[in-house]
Amino acid sequence: MEMFKITLTILSLILFSCGNKGAVETESKAAVNASSTTPHFNADSAYAYVAAQVAFGPRVPNSKPHQACGDYLAAELKRMGAELYVQEMTLTAYNGERLQARNIIGSYKPESSKRILLFAHWDSRPYADYDPDPARQRMPIDGADDGASGVGVLLEIARLLGENAPDKGIDIIFFDAEDYGVPTFDKEHQYVQNSWCLGSQFWAKKPHVPNYKAEYGILLDMVGAKGASFYKEGFSMQYAPHIVEKVWSTARDLGYGKFFINANGSYITDDHGPVIAGRNIPCIDIIHTNLDNTHGFGSYWHTHNDTMENINRETLQAVGQTVLEVIYSK
Repeated sequence: MEMFKITLTILSLILFSCGNKGAVETESKAAVNASSTTPHFNADSAYAYVAAQVAFGPRVPNSKPHQACGDYLAAELKRMGAELYVQEMTLTAYNGERLQARNIIGSYKPESSKRILLFAHWDSRPYADYDPDPARQRMPIDGADDGASGVGVLLEIARLLGENAPDKGIDIIFFDAEDYGVPTFDKEHQYVQNSWCLGSQFWAKKPHVPNYKAEYGILLDMVGAKGASFYKEGFSMQYAPHIVEKVWSTARDLGYGKFFINANGSYITDDHGPVIAGRNIPCIDIIHTNLDNTHGFGSYWHTHNDTMENINRETLQAVGQTVLEVIYSK
């Protein structure tokens, strides 16, 4: 993903940061406030799913770790009771390289016409183009937060759906080749359009089910960092403000307001864009942003520091329990 436009001012950051300092949110408080019909999200389990992906190595299309991790994700969704769909596709990268890729999809209650879409990207960045060491910028990264964290949360949600699905259909999609966008060091291809989110672009044109529709979609991207801040992303507010408010108010009710900041954020190129444009599904992006950095994301973003050391169970818990509460109780 890439940052498009910053809409927060320094003043608003100070005001909203100060406004959230007084609240102490804990997992126990969230468990008390959650609906009795909502399963309890297991952050240890989600953390293990993140670690399992990272253990394969960088998940870059056309690589052995990518193949192995894709097999693992498909097997896990099937084991968790989902109806499995795998979209195998050959995509063209910004530089003309042909990428062997897969969108991996698990559906619960596929017969239901009332559906919610949950999604994340499972590939990792082939370049560390923001790494401080120029000699390592052309090497792929682990992508523990940028990719694996969202998938880890959704795998834990899939496990719970397999045990007791809600009274609606849920589709979980792991999109491929999201992070193959033009690197900053490649000046020749800087103006190639739509170089990001290749897997979701493919799916938006050719969904796994003809004429696929969902009431709304929730994208999880970089949802595992300690002290993460989730602002109301620009395209989400433009196309699905009611879903943003539903999710942010649920998080606040559960005691996770320190993560889900009640302030507008920036516009971000991410997988929700093709889903909105291609399928006309209102979608939101839960994504960690940090405006202290010039690129707008965590300091480890697109560097070799995007490792398991950044992954925090409390953050995974906040995101996972909030999404569960939304899909089970709202």
